[in-house]
Amino acid sequence: MEKRMRPENWCARRGIVALGVCLLMFIAGATAANAQQKDKKNKNNSPLPTATTNGPTIPLSDEQQIDYLISTNLGAWQVGDVDKLHGTYGDDVTIVQAPNLPPVVGWNNYLPLYQQQHARMQQVRMDRANTVVKVNGNCAWATFQWDFSATMDGVPAASQGHMTFAMEKRNGKWLITLNHTSVAEQMPAKQISSPGAAQPH
Repeated sequence: MEKRMRPENWCARRGIVALGVCLLMFIAGATAANAQQKDKKNKNNSPLPTATTNGPTIPLSDEQQIDYLISTNLGAWQVGDVDKLHGTYGDDVTIVQAPNLPPVVGWNNYLPLYQQQHARMQQVRMDRANTVVKVNGNCAWATFQWDFSATMDGVPAASQGHMTFAMEKRNGKWLITLNHTSVAEQMPAKQISSPGAAQPH
C-alpha cells in the first residue's frame, strides 16, 4: 500500500527546503560580495592605466606634437633641464636673442650661453599665450606671445615679447631649427644693459 504524506509533514519539508534554498542564496551572495571587495581592493592597489598600458594610443596630429614640443622647450628652459631642452632643438639650430647680438648657430655654441644665463636666474616663470602653428609637410613654424619673470642677480626682472620657432620633422620627430625672440617690454630698465639678461632664450 502506498503511504500518503501527511499535510503537516509536507508543509514542514517544504519549509525546510525553502529555508535551505534561502541559506544557499545568502552564502552565494556573501561569497560574490567578498570577491567583489577583493577585486576592488586589487584594482585600488594596481597602477593607474597609462596611454602605453591601456590599449592602443591615438597618435597626435602635427599641430598637437608641435604644441607639446613648445611646452617641453619652455618648461626645460625654465628649470634648467639641459638634456630635455637639447631634445627640442636640432643640433644645427639658430637662435636669435637680442637685436644687438649676432645669431647663435648650433646647439654647442648656444649651450654655454644658456647655462651662463640660467645660473643668474631664480624663481623663473615663463607663460605663453596666443600660439599660432602652421604646418607645411615636414616644415612648420609657430609663433606666440610670452610673459617672463625671474629674479636676476637678486633683482626682480620681467619682460614680454614674441617668439617664433621654425621647425623641421626629422625621423618622425619635430625639432626647432630657428628660435627668434623679440622683446616687446622690459622691466626694470637697468636689467636691459646685460645681454639677454631679462629675456628668454
